[in-house]
Parts: sequence; C-alpha cells; structure tokens
Amino acid sequence: LPSRAVKFGLLSSNIGSYSEPRTAVRVAQEAERAGWDAYLIWDHLAFVWDQPAADPWVTLAAVAASTERILIGTGVTPVARRRPQVVAHELATLDRLAPGRVVFGAGLGGGHGEFERFGEDEDAHARAELLDEGLDVIRALLSGERVDHLGEHFTVDGVTLRPVPERLPIWIGGLSGKARARAARFDGWFADTASPSAMTTTPEELAALLEGYSFGDVAVLGYSEPGGCALHDAYAEAGATWWIEQVHDGRGELDSVLARVEAGP
Repeated sequence: LPSRAVKFGLLSSNIGSYSEPRTAVRVAQEAERAGWDAYLIWDHLAFVWDQPAADPWVTLAAVAASTERILIGTGVTPVARRRPQVVAHELATLDRLAPGRVVFGAGLGGGHGEFERFGEDEDAHARAELLDEGLDVIRALLSGERVDHLGEHFTVDGVTLRPVPERLPIWIGGLSGKARARAARFDGWFADTASPSAMTTTPEELAALLEGYSFGDVAVLGYSEPGGCALHDAYAEAGATWWIEQVHDGRGELDSVLARVEAGP
C-alpha cells in the first residue's frame, strides 16, 4: 500500500486527448474510484500553437458534477491573462458544484504566444505584477467581505461577492524564490518539480528549497509506478504534503494513462 504521509493527485493537460472534456471526466471518475485525492488540469491556450485545447473551467464544472469526493482545480492558471473578478466568480460557482473540493492553482504561467499573440505583454515582470495584484483581488473577493481596491492594474469599487466558498485554498506554482515567497502568503506551494516527461527536482533539492519557508501545503509534480512507496516517502520526508502524478497522454495513448490511473497512487 502507498504511504499516506502524503495525499495523491493527478495533473492532466487540457490538450490533445484532453481537449475532449469527456475524456477528463472519464479520467477523474476513474481517479476517484481508484483512491486518488485530487484531479487537476492545465490552463493553456494551446490553440495558439495549432493544437486543440479545452477550456479548463468548463471541463472542471463537468468533473465537479460527475464526482463526489476528489479535490479539483487548475494547475496552474496564469492570472495575468484573466480578470480577477471573473476568476473569483468562476471559483465561487465551481465551489457550489463541488463544495469544499476546489483548489485554485495560480502562477505566472503561459506558454510562448499565449499573451503576445493577443497583443498582451509577455514579459515576466509585467505578468508578475498582474499576478500579485490579481491574487490580492481574488482573495479579497473570496473572503465575502466588501472589497474596495484601487491598484495599478485593477479597481474594485465597494463590491461584495455572493455566494462565497467557506474555504478555497490557493496554491502558487513555480520553483523560483519569488514563487516561494508568493506561495508563503497563501495556502500552499505547487512546486514545479517535473517537466512534461521527467522529474527535475530530487527530494534533497526540494528540502533545500523549503528551508526558510512555511507553507500550508507543498505539492510536488512527478512520475511514479503503482505502489511507489519509497519515492513518495522520500518526498514526504523532504516536506511534501501532496504527490501530483502527471498523466499527460502526450502521444494519444489514453489506454496507458487510464491503466496508470486505475492502478491507484
């Protein structure tokens, strides 16, 4: 049996086979049956690279309506290309479909062209400014309190969001010091510890990155075989509270993805 020192989630793309929302629903349902604790999905505009893609929010609504237990959310949403009041509204509505089961993964995000090809600034500094202020607005709106905000990029003039979630955690993605400092202000760090094909951060490196920081949750991305207790335990000992298995189906091999999901954590 796998270690329960960490919880176990899945991260799928919203590209390729997953551009069909029913595929995501099928994988999420199998994940719930097999004992996984979360199903997360990318937030990319892959059609700018001539690839089919599904909207993550519409897809997650379908997942919410067809599951009962697992945590659901994005991994991660580039806040800089979103209006924060719309994101807060989407999150609050998703929570109505899946009460207490929504997590918001947020970060700089955005592959090349997802900003630039729509006339938006792709510079990392510009995106970071929008991310930080946008997160402040989102968190304030999700609090259920009246929000008055006059910032560099966003304005909220005496608005109270209704209905609001009782609690909706925000995990900040990334690996840099800035990302970790940002994550320390919220509910968790969604550590970017793997590429789309392999793990890129060892347990020892993760432990070093965690020094001097305090997070509610630490989610690591990776790849493991069924029953990979030693690997999971190594990251748990380093400080991880979540293991997020990547199941991208990059070559259209959905059967192998489903086999991995059905095998459990």
